[in-house]
Amino acid sequence: MTLKQLEESTAYLKQKGFDAPEIGIVLGTGLGKLVDEIENPIVAHYNHIPFFPLATVEFHSGKLIYGTMAGKTVVVMQGRFHLYEGYDLLDVTYPIRVMHALGIKKLFISNAAGAIDLSFKKGDLMLIKDHINLQGGSPLAFKNVAEFGDRFVDMGEPYDRSMQEKIRAIAQRENISLQEGVYVSVVGPQLETKAEYRMLKIIGADAVGMSTVPEVIVANHLRLPILAVSVLTDECDPDNLQPINIEEIIRIAGEAEPKMIKLFKELIKEI
Repeated sequence: MTLKQLEESTAYLKQKGFDAPEIGIVLGTGLGKLVDEIENPIVAHYNHIPFFPLATVEFHSGKLIYGTMAGKTVVVMQGRFHLYEGYDLLDVTYPIRVMHALGIKKLFISNAAGAIDLSFKKGDLMLIKDHINLQGGSPLAFKNVAEFGDRFVDMGEPYDRSMQEKIRAIAQRENISLQEGVYVSVVGPQLETKAEYRMLKIIGADAVGMSTVPEVIVANHLRLPILAVSVLTDECDPDNLQPINIEEIIRIAGEAEPKMIKLFKELIKEI
């Protein structure tokens, strides 16, 4: 990755009308309908943006969408990138750098995750308060990282406290149940064994997924305030583990999505 590549990607999008977005949003698996809320959308397909990776997961559509939502300009990633697709961590996080270069001041991230805390249920939302990186690498571990920011980045408070306080108040006001916990990110694409679920619980994880942490690390590198919410699509009970059903996971994410959209839209109004 070079600064010149980043400049070319950004120039292409500015030419298309992506003009100084205030908020960047990353949509996770089964969570694409937020884009229906965007007014006056301008769409850029990933395969047309210089140096952008291509989305390969069938339920990720691969578009960057610019427009207005709740009175603010937003740029939304409909479809994200994962290590399990064969990308490296620079590919996975490149869009965050592009959105920052376009001008975003805050970043919202959503994902679908499995509930390790068994008091959480399918269809619940979980505010991510902290995370554990089990993806075996860092998106900052490359030779010319100093051209993009400090090499050593503090991660003591990776998620923005003031946005967390606001979304808690919104959830209470809108009567939306919002769990809170620690998200652990693994490589995938295989799901965990019973022994692995037990291990993740022991080390302090409340939910597990295959994304988000690389983007959060890079956003901290860029000093972007972040808010992240998981939609819990399955319950990871090692004593009663059911065979994985991807169709059901997508369905549950879709059913829970209106609650996430409501929270994000109300938060956009307030920040």
